Amino acid sequence: MNSQLQQTAAYIRAEFERDTTGHDWWHIYRVWQLARKIALQEKADLEIVELAALLHDLDDWKLSPASGGEPLRAAAWLRQIGVAPAESDQILDIIRRVSFKGAGVADDMPSLEGQIVQDADRLDAIGAIGISRAFAYGGSKGRSLYDPAEAPILHSGFAEYQSSRGNTINHFYEKLLLLKARLHTQSARQIAGRRHVFMEEFLAHFFEEWDARDAQ
Repeated sequence: MNSQLQQTAAYIRAEFERDTTGHDWWHIYRVWQLARKIALQEKADLEIVELAALLHDLDDWKLSPASGGEPLRAAAWLRQIGVAPAESDQILDIIRRVSFKGAGVADDMPSLEGQIVQDADRLDAIGAIGISRAFAYGGSKGRSLYDPAEAPILHSGFAEYQSSRGNTINHFYEKLLLLKARLHTQSARQIAGRRHVFMEEFLAHFFEEWDARDAQ
């Protein structure tokens, strides 16, 4: 691992170690490691992928609303550790585009490196870890577990998605179950299948228990 990556990993770990929203250091570590593995398989620029993966949540609008999603802190950090401007621009562009912005909003990630980071982030949002993170985030934002009277919304725009305050089970239908079909790389799609099925099985069990059908 080169010095810039070592410094960045240490910086991000210190920033996110106490997070309780599901966007903690271990989420970022998993995204970093997944992105690295996919980048090696897809023959992408490893340095761009790894730095973008490590920094992808630093200015996330969900965690830092004042940033508006503009990666100002990431840009300052890349300057501090001496990343060349051309590489920095590529990394910052990935960070700006990486977040899911609503079911009706098309992905706009032109570079292979960005597609890999986005895929890795989305893989960590599904499966057993994804389920755990969804409830951690919902609890941190005071969202209800589930409300049968509240239907999921397939948001048609980013502003609508940002302002959503729906319950956590609805989040599966508004985002998590949609991610497998929106992955870019074959490497990520191979990982996603089992994780997606696990979420479907979880929801089936959830609704059986919610309606007490399993007690009949």
